[in-house]
Amino acid sequence: MLKLIGKFIRGQHDWAEGFFHKGGKLERLYPLYEAHDTFLFTPGETTKGSTHVRDAIDLKRMMSIVVVALIPCIFMALYNTGFQANLIYATALEKMQEQQGASFDLEAAKQTLRLTPPEDATTSDYLVRLVTGNKSLPNWRMLVLDYFDFDWTDAGTFSGNFLSPGHLLKSLLHGALFFFPVWFVGLAAGGLCEAFFAIVRRHEINEGFLVTSTLFPLTLPADIPLWQVALGIIFGVVVGKEIFGGTGKNFLNPALTARAFLYFNNAPYISGDNVWTAVDGYSGATGLGALAVKGTGGDVAATLGSLQGSVAGQVIDKPLYWWDAFVGNMHGSMGETSTLACLIGAVILIASGIGSWRIMAGTVIGMAGFSFLLSQVSTDTAIYAATPLWHLVLGGFAFGAVFMATDPVSASMTETGKWIYGFLIGFMTVVVRALNPGYAEGIMLAILFANCCAPLIDYFVVQANISRRLARNAA
Repeated sequence: MLKLIGKFIRGQHDWAEGFFHKGGKLERLYPLYEAHDTFLFTPGETTKGSTHVRDAIDLKRMMSIVVVALIPCIFMALYNTGFQANLIYATALEKMQEQQGASFDLEAAKQTLRLTPPEDATTSDYLVRLVTGNKSLPNWRMLVLDYFDFDWTDAGTFSGNFLSPGHLLKSLLHGALFFFPVWFVGLAAGGLCEAFFAIVRRHEINEGFLVTSTLFPLTLPADIPLWQVALGIIFGVVVGKEIFGGTGKNFLNPALTARAFLYFNNAPYISGDNVWTAVDGYSGATGLGALAVKGTGGDVAATLGSLQGSVAGQVIDKPLYWWDAFVGNMHGSMGETSTLACLIGAVILIASGIGSWRIMAGTVIGMAGFSFLLSQVSTDTAIYAATPLWHLVLGGFAFGAVFMATDPVSASMTETGKWIYGFLIGFMTVVVRALNPGYAEGIMLAILFANCCAPLIDYFVVQANISRRLARNAA
């Protein structure tokens, strides 16, 4: 049956192909046909000349492997986003019950936390909330969860959720309502930009936008407005890549360019203490944000162990321990919280030969070396005292080192240059985190800075090799 369906689709494609080739009525739209055809079927074309290069991997396969390597991070984006929200709601309800005792009214408490969809809410209210992220409007996600009769009083535990299908599915469902809209908008906006430039330049649509549009949502807070997502990905694809000639000619990582644009253009949506947890009205600092506050002293464990958040007048303890940060049980960007998931992705990228282990290792060495030196400095700010192990698991360091820094287009090309490039990223990450109190995270700016330096690094490495060979031959 599947073969018959495949043959039918193949026949329809073959019939329509003539319209898109040179001289056809839809000649200008050939990139759209080619992208659809090669997505469904293996290309049947072969080289016509006498010389060509045969390789076991092409751009499509490379991008597909990167997406596969991102699956653990996507899973954690779904699971942890939903779990953190469910846990905050469950804890707030529990505290309300403790305070009110026998007079506790569950339905009234749920309305206080805005868990119950208002009866007078209209479809336009939900649509406006979806697009703009206006938190004064009803949350459309609660309408979906109310349909599934969500039990908000039982969030379980982080480790127990993996063992309990009920808790696991609750977290995944809630997280999916945040992640997938952002992902779909990124794919649509990025894909339209790629298609537009492919049609104008009359070349095939490159699959790079699939990776860019998957990486970008993973670096964002859960409840970011969708118009911000579209604006960011358009800027990243157009300004970060297409104006330089498209895939393979850009010197900046498009996903990081998009995120940097949002940060500097609309900081309230992507920074501060109010955006990192998918709960309306919740405020709580991330680990890096807490460490960057002056007066926290040199006791990192105590600072992170005393973290708190608040929602609807309820103070909720949210201590952060190293193992939780390593696994990903903490607030932050949707797909950056789990160092464990990033390490699984690193193994896939290194084993497939796509990600450079030299860049990853250089990034860790640069971070570890400079953060160790800073930890020896006596100061009243805890971020200085943070050891390399803490820098490794906090923020988006692991995600940036594995998936962003290793971008084969914007990174250094030479083997020696990869070590220098990676070291520069690690060093600059700690510089931004520790020496710039206004910006707790540092990996994003560090990678963009290194992207700009990569051609210069490779130039000096090549010149050094030339000088060494000339000196050896002269002798």
